[in-house]
This record gives sequence, C-alpha cells and structure tokens, in this order.
Amino acid sequence: MIKNIKYTTLIIVAFCLLSSCKQESSMESTSTNEPTVQHQNAPLPSWNEGETKQSIINYVESVTDESSADFIPESDRIATFDNDGTLWSEQPAYFQLFFAMDRIKQMASDHPEWENEEPFRSVLGNDLEGLSKQGLEGLLKVVMVSHSGMESTEFKTQVKEWSASAMHPTKKKLYKDLVYQPMLELLAYLNEKGFKVYIVSGGGTDFMRAFVTEIYGIPAEHIIGSRISTEFKMTDGKPGIYRLPELEFIDDKEGKPLNIEKIIGKKPVLAAGNSDGDLAMLQWTASNSLKNCQLYLHHTDSIREWAYDRESHIGKLDKGLDEATQKGWLVIDMAKDWKVVYPFELNP
Repeated sequence: MIKNIKYTTLIIVAFCLLSSCKQESSMESTSTNEPTVQHQNAPLPSWNEGETKQSIINYVESVTDESSADFIPESDRIATFDNDGTLWSEQPAYFQLFFAMDRIKQMASDHPEWENEEPFRSVLGNDLEGLSKQGLEGLLKVVMVSHSGMESTEFKTQVKEWSASAMHPTKKKLYKDLVYQPMLELLAYLNEKGFKVYIVSGGGTDFMRAFVTEIYGIPAEHIIGSRISTEFKMTDGKPGIYRLPELEFIDDKEGKPLNIEKIIGKKPVLAAGNSDGDLAMLQWTASNSLKNCQLYLHHTDSIREWAYDRESHIGKLDKGLDEATQKGWLVIDMAKDWKVVYPFELNP
C-alpha cells in the first residue's frame, strides 16, 4: 500500500520528527544584517548585495536574453521549488503535522477513547516527544485519521479555515506569515521573466493547494506533492472525490524527479531546495542540456529563524551540501544573504 517507505520524509509530514551558480557557505549562529529593506525596482530587494544575489540575476538575465547563447525559450523555462524549509519555515515540525494535530483535537469529542489511546493521547496532550515515540506507524495513523474520510472540497475548507487563524507554537505568528520574503521576491522575479514556476514538495498536494496558491501566486495545477488515495463516488445524487486512509505517492527524494517527469513532462532549468530530500530534483535539473541553476537554501540564522543542517531531524542537509560544494551549485546563506527573513520584518 505504501511504496518506498524508507524514502519518506514528509507526508508523512512528520517522519523526520523521529529522529548554480557557484558558492561555498559555512554555518553561522547569528545574523549579521539588520532587518531593513530598501524598496526599489531592481530585482530581489531583500537580498544583500554579493555573489549569491548577483549569480541568480546573472543566470536569469542570460537565459532570458534573446541575444545570449544561453537563451532559453519560455516554453522550456521550468523552475521547481521545494516548499518546507525552502519557501517557508519547517521547525520544530512540519506545518502540516501541526494541522493534523489540531484536526485530531477537533475530532476528539467524538472519540473519548483517544484520551487513553496512543498516538492520540500524545496529540491531545501536545506531547511531540511522546508522539515521536509512537514511531512511523503512530505518525501515519495521526495523518490518515485527520486527512481522510471526507470529500476533497471539505478537506480544502478545513485547511483554509485552519490557516486563517492557526499560530506557530514558538514564533507566535500565523503559519502563513512564516514564508520567506526573499523567496517570494525570487518567485515574482522568475514569473516576470517568463518562467513557469512549480512547487514540488513532500507535503500533501491538497494541503498546499488549499492556501499557498494565494501566498505564492502559483496556480493550483503547478503545485505537486505527496498524494493520498482517493475515489470517485455518488452520494445523494452528487458526485464527489473522497479521501481514503492510505498514501498513493510520496513526493520526496527520488519521487520528485519521477513526479516532475510524469506531471510536468520537462526537466527544470532551475531547482531550489534545502535538504537531502531535494537532492534528486537538483541532480535531475543539473542533467538538463540547457543552461541550468541549482539553489540550496542553507539555514544558518539561529536568531531570525533556525540554524541546522547535517544533524537535523527535519530538513537534514548533508549529502546535498557536499554535492553542492563539489559541483559548484549555489548555496544561499540565510544569515549573510538575506536582509530580512519574513515579510512582517518589513513593517515591524
């Protein structure tokens, strides 16, 4: 029922709870930049001047200039971005896991037995450590119970309502506010330059489509993620797509290029990620015969966000960091390269 389970990092949304352009970067524990932005017409205003920003601009300008030997027609300007840890934060757990936990709490009044039954007891007690001890089976049970048994439109409504008011446990901000301002600018810049931008994430497709389309300005059909099994059936004379308690596809690691080929049908020329789970997608992009660019976001800012990489239980960046260094891919140093991290820093 669940294929290649050893590759699961997310949708599982919580499995990890258990446990270019050219540039080198090193881990920093503090931010060296004040959260100020000079508003201007030039691209990427929330990025600090330097090799990282200039490398991105140089690449985009070269492949969109018809007089350039590196020119790429718009039909082939495919850019793919991971979501968790690349476009918004992912600590201390994936946002979709928090959604699943909140759904379990809402459903608990109809299930009094959950007070003494794991993994639900840990969820109801906000015990992330206890939940992690339930292993993959327990985490999957939380996800399946909270994400299935309803028609797809109802699920999307639940996600939208949650996103409108749910607060991050430590940042005390709406989850939807914890997107990265510099990456929003990069998405807009690529869109203006005729790129077709896709999200290719381990997160649930329907979860993301329910509300990130508005945040990122990316149409729902350009959001690709892990999929839960569904079935079509008539209920009281009305057709519906109903969500089943099993996974159909895990969009992580090797699953990302497989999904890109199946759904998009073209290799990207630009790909961005932040973890080893994105490595296969960046490798696939690097094999494009057209001029290509690979971006790795390195979480080096323990003050404004979080600092983590090789030993992290979420968003582990180990093999990917080594390969990026060896192959000259662009590694974005969050602490050094970004003036601000979140949009709300622009108007504190």
